[in-house]
Amino acid sequence: MMIHARFSAMKGIRPHEWAVRFLFGGLCCVAAGIIAEHFGPRVGGLFLAFPAIFPAGASLVASHEKKHKARAGFDGTMRGRAVAAVDAAGAAIGCIGLAGFAAVCWLCLTSLRSWLVFVLASVAWLLLSAGFWLLRKSRLLHKRHARIALPIRRS
Repeated sequence: MMIHARFSAMKGIRPHEWAVRFLFGGLCCVAAGIIAEHFGPRVGGLFLAFPAIFPAGASLVASHEKKHKARAGFDGTMRGRAVAAVDAAGAAIGCIGLAGFAAVCWLCLTSLRSWLVFVLASVAWLLLSAGFWLLRKSRLLHKRHARIALPIRRS
């Protein structure tokens, strides 16, 4: 599977769904700001790393899949959960890339020009995110082939 973006999928998102995502994301940022005021910027920064719109996005992805299957006459609960799980895996892998971005910034901002640090950090994010996604895909493929190759035991 190639890593790709499908911008046509944005056509099916209703305005109230966008509002839910932005509202939840804004509330997460406000909560991080309140935490930073109370406990300091280091602790608040940890909470800013929370993928603010992920929970709203995952629930919307699951409901879209469920509705899609219902139109075809099927119960799409399991399919919705599976698609949300893949979305969650992608978000977790993106967070690994974000940690790499932060590490490059932390290590290089005092010694290099800011534009160069941003470029290097972005490359680190891209390499980590794509690398871990491909690693995950290859491990899943390997597990699938291993299950098929196992002999069936009869008792």
